[in-house]
Amino acid sequence: MRKIGFIGSGNMARAIMGGIIKKGLFRPEEIIASDIWEPARERTQKELGVEVVESDRKVAEESEMLVLAIKPQFYMAVIDQINDRVRADQIVISLAPGWTKRRITDTFGRRLKLVRTMANTPALALEGITAVSAGKLVTKEEMDRVLQVINSFGKAVVVDERLFDAVVAVSGSSPAYVYIMIEAMADAAVLEGMPRAQAYEFAAQAVYGSAKMVLETGKHPAELKDMVCSPGGTTIEAVRVLEEKGFRSSIMEAMKACAKKSREL
Repeated sequence: MRKIGFIGSGNMARAIMGGIIKKGLFRPEEIIASDIWEPARERTQKELGVEVVESDRKVAEESEMLVLAIKPQFYMAVIDQINDRVRADQIVISLAPGWTKRRITDTFGRRLKLVRTMANTPALALEGITAVSAGKLVTKEEMDRVLQVINSFGKAVVVDERLFDAVVAVSGSSPAYVYIMIEAMADAAVLEGMPRAQAYEFAAQAVYGSAKMVLETGKHPAELKDMVCSPGGTTIEAVRVLEEKGFRSSIMEAMKACAKKSREL
């Protein structure tokens, strides 16, 4: 019996498996995954050293904890395929936006030890943040095991399930927004004559350091922004242009659209 199994070996599953292995929580041989796509199986096995098979049923049968790491549109078909292999004592962990605990339970047609989560890809750098909501059948000891797994690739936060669409927008999808900003910052630096590789380094480190300031100082982001904006200086001029171009509003509207899409899945 493996400690944990993943149905699906895409970017998020690989990020989680990579974090688990890097932190030493489980060895590669204690992990099993499945994927219907052969190149994905080969890539995951080569990168992480875990066994990757074609059969979802095999993964369900051989795992103490079972992670459903597939896209929401495939949940119905996969659950139908593995339903008779999922045990009453098995912890089932969901990663999909849009699929509530009730919807998953109804699709299985029975009650499960179910934990719904929403992770993000910075898990690959051991800096993920994951929302967690457990079903009523999950014991405290089982929840502690799940949280241990999640904390191995970042930070776990217990969240009321009604907030999961907001979580999708603010953390699940937001790395993409940040990467676009880093790319744009680097492009502007290149325009000013900076070499491309150096521009990415400066932009990424600035974002990383700024986020760390928010987390470690406990100061409001607006207060930290004001600390950078000297009267009549360069930063306030840049902030003026960002406000003029609707930077703040565009982020809020994008996240609103993201949460709406999550509810519709």
